[in-house]
Order: sequence, then C-alpha cells, then structure tokens
Amino acid sequence: MILKDKKVAIIGGGPVGLTLARLLQQQEVNVTVYERDPHAEARIWGGTLDLHKSSGQEAMKVAGLLERYYARARPMGRVITDEKGKVLHVHESSSESRFDNPEINRNDLRQMLLNSLKDQTVLWDRKCTGLEEVSGQWRLYFENQPSEIADVVIGANGGMSGVRGLVTDSQVEETGTIIIQGEVFNAEQQCPEFFQLCGGNILMSSHNGNVLVANPSNNQALTYGIIFKKPDKWLTEGGLDFRDTGSIRKFLASRFSDWAGCYQQLFQVTSSFWGLPTRKLSLERTWKSDRPLPITLVGDAAHLMPPFAGQGVNTGMLDALVLSRNLGQGSFESIDAAISDYERQMFAYASQAQLESAQNEIIMRDPGFSFQRFN
Repeated sequence: MILKDKKVAIIGGGPVGLTLARLLQQQEVNVTVYERDPHAEARIWGGTLDLHKSSGQEAMKVAGLLERYYARARPMGRVITDEKGKVLHVHESSSESRFDNPEINRNDLRQMLLNSLKDQTVLWDRKCTGLEEVSGQWRLYFENQPSEIADVVIGANGGMSGVRGLVTDSQVEETGTIIIQGEVFNAEQQCPEFFQLCGGNILMSSHNGNVLVANPSNNQALTYGIIFKKPDKWLTEGGLDFRDTGSIRKFLASRFSDWAGCYQQLFQVTSSFWGLPTRKLSLERTWKSDRPLPITLVGDAAHLMPPFAGQGVNTGMLDALVLSRNLGQGSFESIDAAISDYERQMFAYASQAQLESAQNEIIMRDPGFSFQRFN
C-alpha cells in the first residue's frame, strides 16, 4: 500500500474530513484530523443536511455507517406556501421515500462520525496557521499549539481554507446572493402559527425575490434561511450588522412587509441571526502540478459552491470516497499519482454540481420564482 508507514493529516473536522478519516482508518492508514473547534461538543449552527443516495449515502455505506445515519436522520416532507400563509402544495414523506434524503442535524452527524473513529484521531483546538516542507515531510503549524509532522496533507477546512494556496491560485468569489439564517427554540409556543403551517415538514415559500426555507425540527430548534439578491447599495453603504439582532428583525419586517403575520412573528421571536454571502470557487483553472509534497483538497476547500442544489456536503463526501479508495486500495505507483487521479475525477463531477447549484441560484433569485413551478 502506498501509505504504508506514512502519516496522513486532515485539516478540518467537518463531515467530509471525518468521513475521509473513517474510510482511511478502515484501511489501516495512520490518520489524524486537526480541527479548530475547541472540543467535540462545540455547537455547529445551520440547517440540517440530507445525504444523497449516489454520493453522501454511498460514502456512509462504504464507511459502515449507513444504518446509523438512517437511525439519526429524519425523513421530512415538503410544504409550499405563499406569502399570505396559504398552503399551495404538500408532499408528505412516505415509507417508500423515507431513505431518499432524510435530514440530519449537523451536530448529530459529527457525533456519529466521531464515534466511529479511533480514540485521539481528532485533535481539537488546532487552528492551522501554515505548512512548510521540512526534510521530506510537511510540518504543520497551529495557533498556540505545538507543530506536527505528516507525509500527506488533505485540506478539508472549508470554503475559506488557508491551505488552498498551496494547491491552486483560484480565489473565492461572491455570487451576489445573501442568506440570512435564523433559529427559534420552543417554536411551538414562540411562533405557533408558523410552526403549525410547517406541519412537521420543511416549509418553502417565495415571493417577489424573497425565498424562505424553514425546518421546524432541527434538534429541538426551528431553523430557517432567507435568500435574496444582494442589494446594490450594500456595496457603497455596507450591509447588515448581525451583532444587532433588533436591527435584523426590523430589516426583515420591512422586507417582508407584505407577507402574512405568521412570518412576521417568526422574525420577531428569532433568538439569533447569521448572515452568509454565498461564494464559489472556480474549478476552471489548473491546479498546481509542482507541489513539493503530497497535498490535496476535499469538500468546500476544493469546490465551494452555493447551497442551492444540496450538493455541497454530498460532493465532498464523494471526494472522501474516491480519494480514500485511491490512497488505500488503488494500484497507483505513488501517492502523487493517486491524488492526481482523484483530482481528475473530482473536477468532472464537482464541476457538474457547481453548474447545477449556480443555475438554481439564478432561478431562485428571480422575482417571479415559484417553488410550485420549480418542483
């Protein structure tokens, strides 16, 4: 095996990095994950994830974790409403579709993956600050932590990865869309009309350039995202201050002034907001071929894309599956050859995923967009 007596360092303990670690450990590879979060219980905010059968679920299957995913994930239907709070369409989850794309909380997914790894696989509180070649190995530097040595480095540390510059000169670009995420605890009492409108399903609504997607059952919280095109005036006047919850509530109340009271109530009882400009990383440019030592990227670090096709984490988990097979089972003469073949495959399927996400983004930002026609 090309990784015999080699140490693999994965920078980033998100779902892609942890899945890759699991798949490599199954093949007796010496792997360590370095994660910037302070500890395993650090809460990850954001919406639920649904793993697709041909990518995310396939990686879980090979990792021996598919049944655990099904046990923790929740099949959910979809309800489409208009801005007046009228239900336009309901697609309930059925016994036949319950395994298609069940939703899992991000923290639950992390814990499931962590439980599958050997003790001390993940080192916490490790914010990577740089890499350098030292005597034929990588030396990894961390903020306020001792350095580490590895033979192979895999960047799995997200869209704003600091490792990326060693692999590609491509730069992250904003796509012009803003997502405001919010969460409400005890939603059944805090915003009962909206909670009931969801009916236990993921709610989707759109009107005049504003899109709302909400999940009422995200690990005891109702979480939602609001999607709209970034106003031109924000380029000169600045955007929103997400440290000021009151100002965000006021902004949403104005932007959604012609929406029904149940939506307005949702905004007023939201405990916290986050603002996310959507970004992408072009795969059109050639990645560097003169890397001094084996290094590559997976997940958002490799192919950041807007979240409008549910492809981000799924494409990343496919990365983990392809790369782990190449490194652990492939008949390659060298680690570099295995990585090169992975990147060749990844460029093809990730580019297609990026295209689908970009096309959906353009459609959803249109003032005339309707979920009824979209589905």
